[in-house]
Amino acid sequence: MLIYVLCFALFLVGVYGLLTKRDLIKIILSTAIMGYSANLFLILFGYKSQGTFPILTPESEQAVTTMVDPLPQALVLTSIVIELGTTALLVALAVRLFQKYKTFDITKIRRLIG
Repeated sequence: MLIYVLCFALFLVGVYGLLTKRDLIKIILSTAIMGYSANLFLILFGYKSQGTFPILTPESEQAVTTMVDPLPQALVLTSIVIELGTTALLVALAVRLFQKYKTFDITKIRRLIG
């Protein structure tokens, strides 16, 4: 139970950084932290103590009682790829904003829009 609370605390760290920071790089890192905590939660959700892989053979059909569900692992792999694309898009946007406004501070960018 403690691990789930720590995973939620990591997500809250990302939300805090997203809401309070003014630097675009810190905002991008905060979204990455939120994604990592979501992936960690999915992996923890699919974990079973003393679980084995879900491949059944004729010899092991009667002996296996607990198996690990592979679906959360597949979802996390998909989530990692989507998160990588999202982070790359945000970094490209930050680079273009820096080229135009010469700053990463979002309050200064808001003042310069005109």
